[in-house]
Amino acid sequence: MAEQVPNDTLPLSGIRVVEFTHMVMGPSAGLVLADLGAEVIKIEPLKGDNTRRLKGSGAGYFPMYNRNKQSLCLDLKSEEGQEVALTLIDKADVLIENFRPGAMDKLGFSYQALRETNPRLIYCSLKGFLDGPYQHRTALDEVTQMMGGLAYMTGLPGKPMRAGSSVIDITGGMFGAIAILAALEERHRTGLGQQVKSSLFESTAFMVGQHMAQQAVSGNPLQPMSVRTSAWAVYDIFDTCDGEQVFVGVVSDTQWKIFCQAFNLESFGSDPGLALNNDRVSQRERILPVIREQLGALTKPQLMAKLEETGLPFAPIASPSDLFDDPHLNAGGGLIEVSLPDNGGKARLPGLPIDLAGRRLGLRQDLPGEGEHSRQALQSIGYSDEKIAELSRNGVIR
Repeated sequence: MAEQVPNDTLPLSGIRVVEFTHMVMGPSAGLVLADLGAEVIKIEPLKGDNTRRLKGSGAGYFPMYNRNKQSLCLDLKSEEGQEVALTLIDKADVLIENFRPGAMDKLGFSYQALRETNPRLIYCSLKGFLDGPYQHRTALDEVTQMMGGLAYMTGLPGKPMRAGSSVIDITGGMFGAIAILAALEERHRTGLGQQVKSSLFESTAFMVGQHMAQQAVSGNPLQPMSVRTSAWAVYDIFDTCDGEQVFVGVVSDTQWKIFCQAFNLESFGSDPGLALNNDRVSQRERILPVIREQLGALTKPQLMAKLEETGLPFAPIASPSDLFDDPHLNAGGGLIEVSLPDNGGKARLPGLPIDLAGRRLGLRQDLPGEGEHSRQALQSIGYSDEKIAELSRNGVIR
């Protein structure tokens, strides 16, 4: 099992981040930095981040993307609240924001204003679009999945469908974190910060770039992945005799020989007309019914055991709830237990999917309560206990 990384050896230890974010894109960028050791102070309104109270498919946003952060509830509409925020930003290395275009400017927190007092500040704006004709539009993950072609590639013909996760919010946040890390490295050389940006629409375009390249190479119109012509002959979900399903992929000529030998398909394995992948793809209609019958005679455990033994790519068809008890994730430190403020329970949620010299990144700070670290954050920037108490009485902090 990988070791947890001690606090003082984390890569971003000593980096202070002020996070003005909500929903998924901004918090996911902050999460990457927080897990890597940065001190991330999340600025919330006095009533707390509205994301905390989302229901339905949004109920998991706050628990998933806000561990290892501090919470400061602050009235940014008041002069005293703005002064607190500016003092905090002046002592920060990074600012992250993902509010609508112009919102930070109205508060006096534009990059142009803030760099005057903190030229080392790296200011990360996470938006719907980068500069261009669409830059002032309001965007959501689903909006850009639709206009960026991802929903087209995910659904059936004529029935576009968003991916089953906030993949663009998360990817956009990750690209934002990458830009921040690059700017931190550049600051080592120049001593200066900069504004960096990431966006939903351009992230979507990057995600579907492989399909754009496919059309450019093939000259053929794109088909959704649900009805695509696969690059491989065996790359499908197969039913087993106990009513379960298993995905199996055979993606090389060598794997084809192993597959045929393992599943008593010697006639296919010895057929020179099936020796090469492209020849097999052209004969899918002939070979797949035979393969389905052969694999369908096995139970799910039998099929998976044989595939495991042969080293061929395979996967059981799982739901996200199955991952709570996944033996690999639990054994490898892939799940991090956090407390759920609303119901007092706990949940094991995925950590960053990276390994640092055999070490995994874990939990240093549980999900913060609303304003849990307001006093601590103000003390860290030089506010006295008396001044903090006054700000609390005046409703500036919570």
